[in-house]
Amino acid sequence: MAKTVCFGELMLRLSPPGFERLLQSPQLHATFGGGEANVAVSLAQFGHESHYVTRLPANAIGDAAIKALRAEGVRVDHVQRGGDRVGIYFAETGASQRGSMVIYDRAHSAISEMAPGTVPWSRALDGAQWFHCTGITPALGTSAAACTREALQAAKVAHIPVSLDLNFRSKLWSAAEAQRVMRPLVQCADVVIANEEDLQSVLGIEVENTDVMTGVFNVVAYRAAAARVAAEFAVKRVAVTLRESISASENGWSAVMYDAASSTFLQSQRYTVRVVDRIGGGDSFAAGLIHGFVTGRDLEATLKFAVAASALKQTIPGDFNQVSVSEVERLVNGDASGRVQR
Repeated sequence: MAKTVCFGELMLRLSPPGFERLLQSPQLHATFGGGEANVAVSLAQFGHESHYVTRLPANAIGDAAIKALRAEGVRVDHVQRGGDRVGIYFAETGASQRGSMVIYDRAHSAISEMAPGTVPWSRALDGAQWFHCTGITPALGTSAAACTREALQAAKVAHIPVSLDLNFRSKLWSAAEAQRVMRPLVQCADVVIANEEDLQSVLGIEVENTDVMTGVFNVVAYRAAAARVAAEFAVKRVAVTLRESISASENGWSAVMYDAASSTFLQSQRYTVRVVDRIGGGDSFAAGLIHGFVTGRDLEATLKFAVAASALKQTIPGDFNQVSVSEVERLVNGDASGRVQR
């Protein structure tokens, strides 16, 4: 399997039991997660030599975070130690008409204060067949944005394919700030991953006549938007997830992908997902795409695998995807019954 490298922030996730409100009872369940780390874990589950690069403080919480990555099969050879704290986020799981909620407590986290030049990128990327990062880390501040730029440029110099998930977070920065920082970074990517809000907020590209709240998708408009991203930023492929938020508990889930070289536009299968935890769904989609690309699957098979992997992730509590390639392939092949496997 391939060596893959992901870069970003690993956070401590604190969640109340089940579907409780935050501190409804005096309990919080502690796990770890974060957009890029979730991709690294999925890739390890898919059998790849998955490496994660981040910065964590040299204390017990930082040690626990590294242990959590290792437990999932992720390599941590180039995790930097330093700084004072691990970023935290509080995640309340919604149900029915009550949406999920996330509260960040990540100011002055270790990676947000990491200086460029800290990571030996030539060594970290040596032998890698793929590099992945997102628009979340650059939103943490100027130092984190500079470190992301450095990583992307190092991958480009080394001729390593790059995927960039735009992942706009309105609680971290404004659309204007995101566009100023991210538009130059997108030019380093081979594959851009987004949803309709990401395209509008990060790149200023709207998907016309689409309303995700009602599940109205204008597929022609998605093709036009994806083709525009590819043309303006010299991107080879653009993948867009389509989430129909019927309620917090039930979502329609599918995706589209545009390939610039062939002008091919693909639309995936659609799943109706009874959501257990939607956090990490987009990250498992990104990992599914990367798995398809590095294993030589064709575009249609790659998109189908990514959508199935991400649908399964949303049935699993926590950030990390815990499904194997064979489980994803069973769903791709039509086994969506949910029957007990004996």
